[in-house]
Amino acid sequence: MSKSTLKVALLQETDRGSRQANLDAIAAGLREAAAAGAELILLQELHNGPYFCQHEDTGEFDRAEPIPGPSTDFIGALAAELRLVVVASLFERRAAGLYHNTAVVFDRARSIAGMYRKMHIPDDPGFYEKFYFTPGDLGFQPIDTSVGRLGVLVCWDQWYPEAARLMALAGAELLFYPTAIGWDPADDQAEKDRQRDAWITVQRGHAIANGLPVLSCNRTGFEAAPDGGRGIQFWGSSFVTGPQGEFLASAGTDRRELLLADIDMTRSEDVRRIWPFLRDRRIDAYADLTLRYRD
Repeated sequence: MSKSTLKVALLQETDRGSRQANLDAIAAGLREAAAAGAELILLQELHNGPYFCQHEDTGEFDRAEPIPGPSTDFIGALAAELRLVVVASLFERRAAGLYHNTAVVFDRARSIAGMYRKMHIPDDPGFYEKFYFTPGDLGFQPIDTSVGRLGVLVCWDQWYPEAARLMALAGAELLFYPTAIGWDPADDQAEKDRQRDAWITVQRGHAIANGLPVLSCNRTGFEAAPDGGRGIQFWGSSFVTGPQGEFLASAGTDRRELLLADIDMTRSEDVRRIWPFLRDRRIDAYADLTLRYRD
């Protein structure tokens, strides 16, 4: 394997039933990934517990923790021991009454290399995130690490080409999406297929439009709704693409999986030379993108 090749891993997991059980599974996954030669690991969104946003309950704020805090200490120690770059995802307690959905990056060290607070916050049946999360205020700023400049975004951000573009314009070399998305069990199979295909397609589009690899790690398994609702069947399907949207690796829909892929870090340069989208952008004509809608 050439020095320009980066081996990455995505840890697609289910909720194991408790914070400690989930952290133990992460520890085992990181050790397995390191043994396989991976240097960079992406974890799924809110990996410490269940996807609690299926309902609105102030008691769920007890799950939040400060950053730095116990979970960053735990994952940071593993990143240092195993010499890994790790992209984690936590429910951040910034202050009383102020909480974020936050991705945290460790660069082969216990200390935090950088953070990203989720910018786009959904509010849909089964995904009541606006009740819990304040929109991010760190902007679309890539995080520099020993393996490259990481453009870290979170879940709902993945539907917005503006977010991917701004990360690319700031020099990101890879785009990351820790994710928690799944099916409503009441939907028919055709609708389920359309939703999953759209989720994959839009992210492949971000890879193509920006000439960058994309890594998307989703959770898997059924999680019952705490309020007696229908619950969510998380569809897994974690994947890695190259800068033309080509699949480098993809996971199944219904099982825990450690997904490994090799990324050629020189390929984006080659692709951007033949598809110079950044060169041909009409920045003089895009002012209306800052409008909510053109009436």
